[in-house]
Amino acid sequence: MKLATLRNGRPDGQLVVVSADGQRCVAAGRIAPHLQAALDDWDNAAPQLAALASELNAGAIAGQVFEASQALAPLPRAYQWIDGSGYMSHLERVRTLRGSKDAELQSTRPLLYQGGSDTLLAPTAAIVVPENDLALDFEAEIAVIIGPVPMQPSREQAAAAIRLVTICNDVSLRRLVAEDLQGGFGFFHAKPSTSFGPVALTPDALGDAWRDNRLHLPLRVEVNGNLIGQPNAGRDVQFDFADLIMEAARTRSLAGGTIVGSGTVSNRHDETLPTKRDGIGFACLAELRTVEKTKFGRARTPFLQPGDSLRIAAIDGAGRAPFGEINQQVALLDRPA
Repeated sequence: MKLATLRNGRPDGQLVVVSADGQRCVAAGRIAPHLQAALDDWDNAAPQLAALASELNAGAIAGQVFEASQALAPLPRAYQWIDGSGYMSHLERVRTLRGSKDAELQSTRPLLYQGGSDTLLAPTAAIVVPENDLALDFEAEIAVIIGPVPMQPSREQAAAAIRLVTICNDVSLRRLVAEDLQGGFGFFHAKPSTSFGPVALTPDALGDAWRDNRLHLPLRVEVNGNLIGQPNAGRDVQFDFADLIMEAARTRSLAGGTIVGSGTVSNRHDETLPTKRDGIGFACLAELRTVEKTKFGRARTPFLQPGDSLRIAAIDGAGRAPFGEINQQVALLDRPA
């Protein structure tokens, strides 16, 4: 089952069911007005949404054309957004960045940070920065939207709580990382609003691509039309989503509608740009720049600047993007004269 949220002038948008081929959709208002309402009553809402999806896929109802440009984030605002550190190769590469510390690297328990969730960006929303010298970076990730989780859940409870899977861009302002970390309270200014893919899928809809509590698809990233990377989200995983959810619930219960991120998808390799058609590459610029410094003595690839374009999509074996695309441009804050 595929779900999306379309603009309707309200903060939470309108929940729609999307056809399996991603071409059409049908409003789900008679079942739930928005996704959070469906999550709040998932045991009743999910079967009804699945039945609606079956009708749409069978052609029993016509629906309407699904326009990804009209999609908001699946949850435009959420009770909680927690980002994890599922890939050690990412942490190992960025630990030399100013403000990072070796002591923060953990291989036995995942790191987590709690980001802002009051404004989660649409897949086509601009990445707006207040200044153009903040070392703007993207972090291409997988995210899951979960149901309620008790404090200190079992691994089975954590895995069973996964309702939906999607992609996200955990935007980072690298120049502010050190300031945030040295302040002692963790990320804040360095982590502005996160953007999400237009479509969220139930794990069963992903077939064999979803197993072992992780997504086994490459996450393709392009900047200004140039391939930066396509690391496989199912490889080199130190902590899967069950691990991340268990750690997030170690001292608290989690509400239905909490979003948990995988951390930057990262595979072990020694490549640099240009990324070949069958290459792996990178899902953030900080990793790429660290490798460039090691190989060439300096970073060759600049951080994002106003006017740059960014495209992120998970790609299946048939070349399709099951979650749609995150397609954003960078813009400088428009200040009144």
